[in-house]
Amino acid sequence: MTILVTGATGTVGRRIVGQLAERGVPVRALTRNPGTAAFPAGVEVACGDLTSLETLAPALEGVTGLHLITFGGDDYAPLENGPELVELAAKAGVTRVSVLSSFDETSVEAALRAGGMGWTQLLCMEFMANAFDWTASVREEGVVRVFGNHPGAVVHEADIAAVAVAALVEEGHAGETYVVTGPEALTPEERVRLLGAAVGREIRFEEQSEEEYRASMRAAGVGEDLIDFGVRLGAEPMEAASVVAPTVEQVTGRPGRTFAQWAAENAAAFRI
Repeated sequence: MTILVTGATGTVGRRIVGQLAERGVPVRALTRNPGTAAFPAGVEVACGDLTSLETLAPALEGVTGLHLITFGGDDYAPLENGPELVELAAKAGVTRVSVLSSFDETSVEAALRAGGMGWTQLLCMEFMANAFDWTASVREEGVVRVFGNHPGAVVHEADIAAVAVAALVEEGHAGETYVVTGPEALTPEERVRLLGAAVGREIRFEEQSEEEYRASMRAAGVGEDLIDFGVRLGAEPMEAASVVAPTVEQVTGRPGRTFAQWAAENAAAFRI
């Protein structure tokens, strides 16, 4: 059983590759840049791009399990070739699929729903790893600035990977949609406090106004559509963002990792 992991160099994909390798499962990592991928020993690396299906046929040879993401390209646009992608995977002999989805369905989910392969959908509101966006301001100024100090059940990327791995190698997950969250809902201010404890120095928290947020995003080169989306989330977050789901423990048999654990693991990135 060989499992192909798409998005293999991403925040979650790299964890999926590593956890499959630790289990001794044959794993093939799909990347557009195999020369710089740096995967663990024993991981097979395949060059391919989800937006270019002719590159995927060789990567799918001998594959029975597939982890999919639903976007591609440098602009992270939603994939529009879902039917062709799913058909190609089915013809290759894939029988089990995990999909890391956003809450806006793409052509990938629609094609899987219409097809006959067993698949499992993973939905996540916010990754703990998004805190890496604070690295520069913490290192340079000792501060984190956020628009909208609302609680969120942020999830450790390793826990998302663990649920995906279970869906790919164990029975009983086909047809399920799993909302994957962390074990507690924390505001950004609370996360900053925990991060400061892990780093070993106080980190200030400053809540931005909408005008300050828009100005900072424009200065970073972010487009207006994404800025508007961020404003909507900051002003009126989805109610589901703060709901803690028991998925990680139910699927993996152990509690989800806390943000304090994530902060301790990654404290070095925030130190001067």
